[in-house]
Amino acid sequence: MYKTLPCILLFAAGLLAGTTASAQTTMQPAGSGASGDAYPAAPRDPALKPVFEQFGGKPGLVALMNDFMDNLMADPVTRPFFQYADREHIKAELVDQFCVILDGPCTYTGKDMASVHRGMDVNRADFNALVEDLQKAMNKHDIPFRAQNKLLAKLAPMHRQIITKP
Repeated sequence: MYKTLPCILLFAAGLLAGTTASAQTTMQPAGSGASGDAYPAAPRDPALKPVFEQFGGKPGLVALMNDFMDNLMADPVTRPFFQYADREHIKAELVDQFCVILDGPCTYTGKDMASVHRGMDVNRADFNALVEDLQKAMNKHDIPFRAQNKLLAKLAPMHRQIITKP
């Protein structure tokens, strides 16, 4: 599998979800300023509008998340993080989060990455497995490699809030 920016996703993007989108070109964390521990998520990037189209717009993101979740559940490394979670909610949050990052017509209202992943004990191997599962789903949907990398590069900084266990 591709070994591009393995420190990327949510992770993916905040798998369990992220931040609130502002009317500006950046996303502000939900509750920022109140708890002091919220982190900004990947910003909306108008330059990525063509990439949004390469992902198939919002319907393409929905289809991608369905396959991504199937991959996560089939993967023995990632399955424990999702087997008892509200997977439909997670998929919807990821669609909105990716849509905002890619400058689509969406709003993300999920939680910040640090809050969502606190106490989950996600380590680097868990995170890397998740990224590989996302890459498999993107490949299945014939999303161009360059478009994949552009999204992954925007998601990469989130790893600091997702990986909580050495």
